[in-house]
Amino acid sequence: MALPVVNTAVTTPPLGNLPHDLEGAIEQLKRERNAIILAHYYQESEIQDLADVVGDSLQLARAAQKADKDVIVFCGVHFMAETAKILNPTRKVVVPDLQAGCSLSDSCPPDQFRLFLGKHPGATVVSYINSSAAVKAMSDLICTSSNAAQIVASIPKDKPVVFGPDRHLARWVAQKTGRHDMAVWQGTCIVHELFSARELARLKVEHPDAEVLAHPECDESVLQQADYIGSTKGIIERAVASPARTLIIATEEGVFHQIRKRVPEKQLIQAPGQDQSCACNQCPHMRRNSLEKLYLCLRDLSPEITMDEGLRTQALRPIQRMLELSA
Repeated sequence: MALPVVNTAVTTPPLGNLPHDLEGAIEQLKRERNAIILAHYYQESEIQDLADVVGDSLQLARAAQKADKDVIVFCGVHFMAETAKILNPTRKVVVPDLQAGCSLSDSCPPDQFRLFLGKHPGATVVSYINSSAAVKAMSDLICTSSNAAQIVASIPKDKPVVFGPDRHLARWVAQKTGRHDMAVWQGTCIVHELFSARELARLKVEHPDAEVLAHPECDESVLQQADYIGSTKGIIERAVASPARTLIIATEEGVFHQIRKRVPEKQLIQAPGQDQSCACNQCPHMRRNSLEKLYLCLRDLSPEITMDEGLRTQALRPIQRMLELSA
């Protein structure tokens, strides 16, 4: 039986009639609406500075679980807001732009994933949090880049594993855990896959004292040149703690804002992409959100994330297991 899908009929309201002091108006609306603003590290710096909680997927899932406000405003991408709604069915969850999606989530259509699972009966299904609610509902466990190795390591060695949708994260997890027998969905992140190993090698020659920090969603050829591999939060913490004065960072450039706030004296260099003419390290989906759209979604309490209760409860179980294992 096919699972119902999330309602995406509501569209982002048009811009217009905006106050001059957007930041002040957002703060006022937040108080009036009894709202909490959650923002991912990949958001614009102005949004990060207005948020009550800034974090990676695991941090924001925990924050959403603990939220006690009437309204949750999620500045991130669609699957993140879905997760907040899954954890908070009685609260209103709104987003600045409903079309802010995710290439990883989009690369794993639920119907195709169901057929893939049919080829691996009896397997424990571990899905990256960068997936739709429908894919989560077909999973036994959810993971983030912060805890993926820990989650997979918790599964008995004699139990087959399906991992999706990111093949690069799966390969890194297999190296960390020794689970090279996983059946892997072949999805990728459009941002992390575009970092160029060749250009990175050249950059390292120019900056021989630099430390390279990379996200596990990157291609193996990039990770082989990294001094540190970790989640978004892990990269930020390593950048702060590293004795290196120069850091080359292979992840979405939104993390630079938090690093600069804590260690402004360090030189941060973006890892180069394959196409030097593009802003390859900016997620186009994350960047759909803006202060203007944040104001409008607080003003109008729209676009709102709504979800079929059957789908929500099925997707809730593997998320709860993840949070319990990651406590």
